Amino acid sequence: MTAVFGAYGGRYVPETLMPALEELERAWREALADDGFHEELHQLATTYAGRPTPLTLAERFAPGRRLYLKREDLLHTGAHKVNNALGQAVLARRLGKRRIVAETGAGQHGVATATVCARFGLECVVYMGEEDMRRQRPNVERMRLLGAEVRPVGFGTRTLKEATSEAIRDWITNVETTHYLIGSCVGPAPYPELVAELQSVIGREAREQLLALEGRLPDAVIACVGGGSNAIGLFHGFLDDADVRLVGVEAAGAASLGSGRAGVLHGARSSILADEDGQIADAHSISAGLDYPGVGPEHAFLRDSGRATYVGATDDEALAAFRDLARTEGIIPALEPAHALARARELDVELVLVGLSGRGDKDLAEVLEHLP
Repeated sequence: MTAVFGAYGGRYVPETLMPALEELERAWREALADDGFHEELHQLATTYAGRPTPLTLAERFAPGRRLYLKREDLLHTGAHKVNNALGQAVLARRLGKRRIVAETGAGQHGVATATVCARFGLECVVYMGEEDMRRQRPNVERMRLLGAEVRPVGFGTRTLKEATSEAIRDWITNVETTHYLIGSCVGPAPYPELVAELQSVIGREAREQLLALEGRLPDAVIACVGGGSNAIGLFHGFLDDADVRLVGVEAAGAASLGSGRAGVLHGARSSILADEDGQIADAHSISAGLDYPGVGPEHAFLRDSGRATYVGATDDEALAAFRDLARTEGIIPALEPAHALARARELDVELVLVGLSGRGDKDLAEVLEHLP
């Protein structure tokens, strides 16, 4: 299969899924060319999801620089995930699919998927690892309240990798009636491109807002990277601006870009954590949303091309940034963007834009267990 992003991307899936992916790609191309699709999505984004989200200047968190937060935490459902979920739900309806399956780690994509399925009257099944269900209990209850069936996954690390594998198995079995609403810019084509386009509203808005507020572009744009959807959405607003540094921050224990190798995971070729025999290695992060041994293929391409750089942050560094943002700005972030915050205040630049991809309600129990 021809790769989409240099040496990365493509479709590495069972033959039974190829017709569904080809059907999805046709529907996606038709939707992109259809003003009605864009109008419906804009209407939903503004009147239901709450776009545009504001920029907030974090004046006390990072003394000595101007650090702006792109506030995706203020969206309906509490994270950027709803941008993608709304777009794919509209696509699923165009395809005549009435059943949705999804995977979730931190639970925010599961909540967003359950939310849009409730909005449109679609059957919803969400796969979630048992360890993530323990760490993210409030989101499990939210999904169930919204009418979704949450199916626990109890093998392997019992986290996002296994949940994704189970969602794909379900999709293979029920492909004629079911749309797989993938949560990040991973998976077989056209998913990485599709998700990036649906999340690019983050970067487009932020670029316009920062120009209005500061009269110039940021010196650096920084976002957390697990699968990488919030980062790719933010980066897309600045890809053509060569003077703007793009920085992705991975969990130190799940640094597939920093310490991984090229390989295939969940239908696409990207940079993954694997041993010399190609066996997928376990990933670790205190953040359920970053606990994934792979990354979107476009991020691997951006790393190799030098357009973006990727660094790591430890659990302890993320916890410190989580606590500090709460105490200096009155904003409780999710643990995922806390990784980006940990690195953002170290950048030796004047004007920084940080993707605050979600709020921290879901992480309070985990944080309180680890903070002194």
